[in-house]
Amino acid sequence: MGNLVSLKLHPATGPHLVGCTDVMVGPGKEGSFFRLFYPCRPAPNQRQPPPWIPRPQYLAGLIGARGWNSKTAQYAASVISGNPQIPVIWNGDFMMAKDRIPLIIYSHGLGSFRSIYSSFFSELASYGFLVAAVEHRDGSACATFHFSEVSSGDASSTLQEFWVPFKKLQPGMKEFYLRNYQVHQRASECVKAVRVLQDIDTGRVATNILDPDFNLEFLKGRIDFNRVAIMGHSFGGATALLSLMKDDIFRCAVVLDAWMFPLEDTCYQHIQKPILSINTETFQTNQSIKKIMRLNSAGAELKYLTVKGCVHSSQTDLAFLSGFLANKILDSQGTMDPKTCLKISVILSLHFLSKHLDLPINASKLENLSEEIQADVILDFPVVNTSKL
Repeated sequence: MGNLVSLKLHPATGPHLVGCTDVMVGPGKEGSFFRLFYPCRPAPNQRQPPPWIPRPQYLAGLIGARGWNSKTAQYAASVISGNPQIPVIWNGDFMMAKDRIPLIIYSHGLGSFRSIYSSFFSELASYGFLVAAVEHRDGSACATFHFSEVSSGDASSTLQEFWVPFKKLQPGMKEFYLRNYQVHQRASECVKAVRVLQDIDTGRVATNILDPDFNLEFLKGRIDFNRVAIMGHSFGGATALLSLMKDDIFRCAVVLDAWMFPLEDTCYQHIQKPILSINTETFQTNQSIKKIMRLNSAGAELKYLTVKGCVHSSQTDLAFLSGFLANKILDSQGTMDPKTCLKISVILSLHFLSKHLDLPINASKLENLSEEIQADVILDFPVVNTSKL
């Protein structure tokens, strides 16, 4: 019967090795928490790659947030905690160069967390981007945490860990009001991540609560804040679009299966930056598509495509689940090989980013889409479903 279930991530394919670290700056929910993926040098000593599930609380949150309620699904999910590794160099040394590198801020989907798109982040970093994957504290992550100062009774204080659980929709609660409140907080957290990185870039003291000994000064003078993009999946797609309106530092956005429901009608007229919308076949609805079409009314580029054979989870690491029980965890899996789906999303994103961030990316590996890939991409929206978005 083979493996019951497994999750294996593959090394990135770009010209650079990839480093990774977690950054938490500032106490309380008002601080900032993100995972950095960046191009790095080879490690002189073998280092243990980071686990895909950072802490047990994330697995429990993932099970609860995604409705994996059956005993079979929970068992299959627990096997994942066995725990797959992310093929990157933890706390790796930043690549040696004098040039500043472009920045991508990424917003995760509902019930997700900072590791769940690691394959995609690693690919972008391997092509020379600094990727900051924000872990949101609005109750939309499957789980997250922060540290707050607690008085110890002798006029001193200590930092204590507090967990923020996934916030489920309660009976009688109007979903739009909850999600709209959350999307605004999420967009503000994306802007805050940029501010933290700007402080680090200029040499201002920014203590990393999670690892004070890992010196973030390697980023001093290395980030190109004239080339900043915002990206996101699902709820993160809506967050990315709203972030374009929140701060002018974002020059463009790439959204994967953007969930348009949380955005209020009055925001569309203010979103006027280049946007690439990469969709799967089964997620968008007529209502959602109409909302996307309202973006960029003043004429900025709005490009939308559909990748055939992919489903909503194909744009996450969960696409790499395999084994007898994989379908017990996911409602459905795409018919396309997940490595091909990832490759298409990466190539489409890099072409778009190189154009709108004015990047001299080496096009040798990013040549025009092959006939094979072109056959898998629809230059339009998908045939819609009837679910409520």
